[in-house]
Amino acid sequence: MEKPQFPVSVIMQRRTLYNRWQSEAWEPADVLAGAGEGAPRLVAETPELAQWLYPGMQIGLRAADADGYFLNLSTNEPCVFVLWRLEEGHAVPHHLTLSYSEASSWMDAGEQVDRVPMPREIYDWASAFVQQHYRPPVKHKVRPQSFKSPKDRASG
Repeated sequence: MEKPQFPVSVIMQRRTLYNRWQSEAWEPADVLAGAGEGAPRLVAETPELAQWLYPGMQIGLRAADADGYFLNLSTNEPCVFVLWRLEEGHAVPHHLTLSYSEASSWMDAGEQVDRVPMPREIYDWASAFVQQHYRPPVKHKVRPQSFKSPKDRASG
């Protein structure tokens, strides 16, 4: 089965902090629909903030993660999760996901993962995928204990 891909660009930013323990903070600032071209580049810089554009990235969807996408899309603030690493003094995005489950696994593995609001184009694309692939879990009716004989209650 082919894995659908959505081309995106990621904007990472460095904010200046004024405290004695940390001089700067890195974070993803935005995910833009459309991959763009070229190498990562500085797109904005002030004394307090600098932003770099990382074009040519992809968000992929897998049917096995449809439940994680559903959880994300059904919240009040759907988001894109960005796994990034600090490399040679810059934050570099490595992977993107829309799945709560996959992002949670990354965090459990000790990776740096942050979220940014999901653009409408990505939301619409992911919604169509979820409608096609997500199946709610089947709920089985549990027979009340009072309808079981005493010997069956003890054994479960």
